[in-house]
Amino acid sequence: MKVYFVGAGPGDPDLLTRKAERLLTTCRCCIYAGSLVSPEVLSLIPEGAEKYDSAGLSLEKIIAICAEAQGKGEDVLRLHSGDPSIYGAIGEQMHELDRLGISYEVVPGVSSFQAAAAALQTELTAPEISQTIILTRTSGRTPLPPEQELDVLARSKATLCIFLSIDQMETIAATLIPFYRPDCPAAVVYRASWPDQKLIRGTLENLPAKVKEAGIRKTALILVGPALDRGDTVSKLYDREFSHGYRQGEKN
Repeated sequence: MKVYFVGAGPGDPDLLTRKAERLLTTCRCCIYAGSLVSPEVLSLIPEGAEKYDSAGLSLEKIIAICAEAQGKGEDVLRLHSGDPSIYGAIGEQMHELDRLGISYEVVPGVSSFQAAAAALQTELTAPEISQTIILTRTSGRTPLPPEQELDVLARSKATLCIFLSIDQMETIAATLIPFYRPDCPAAVVYRASWPDQKLIRGTLENLPAKVKEAGIRKTALILVGPALDRGDTVSKLYDREFSHGYRQGEKN
């Protein structure tokens, strides 16, 4: 018996990994992440399987379901949105499974920050502009270490992908403007890859008003950084004069 922590991806079932799809279509017990997993993905679960919405479950109850399945010799599919390693709270579940001697495996999935970049048709890195991507969130009920607060991370001027923070859009913009400037490109992607996906593009200065007008209050990712501009800076990777491990220069 094994518990599989599976990344359900951002929403579009076509973005599931082949392994995730195989586990979904054959599972007999699934604990899934409430409204964060799309109905299209959940529809792949066999009709006769036991299904539990984790939105209403405590950690103790989740582990009890796993222990019960162990007694029956059945695997458990623990379905998380996006990739389980990003804000998935899987560490505390693994700790309890270790305590009970229940084996588990993590199956990665496509994260919403990747789906958001695809929806915006942009790179999150740009030569000589930003070669670093920071995945973060703002403080809320889960506080941040002081050295990871947004005004500290902003000093890097990296591309920021800000999770679980859309309700603080105005504060985020005000915090970032001194480091990124008011006209820095920024975007919000609501429900990346879902049928009702929404894209809001703008700058740090005008994005808060656009988000408020659109009525977006949850399930959205904020992206900030000059790399989103899609300017004229070109990677050296395909420059004829630039050699690397697979191309030692080309002759005219």
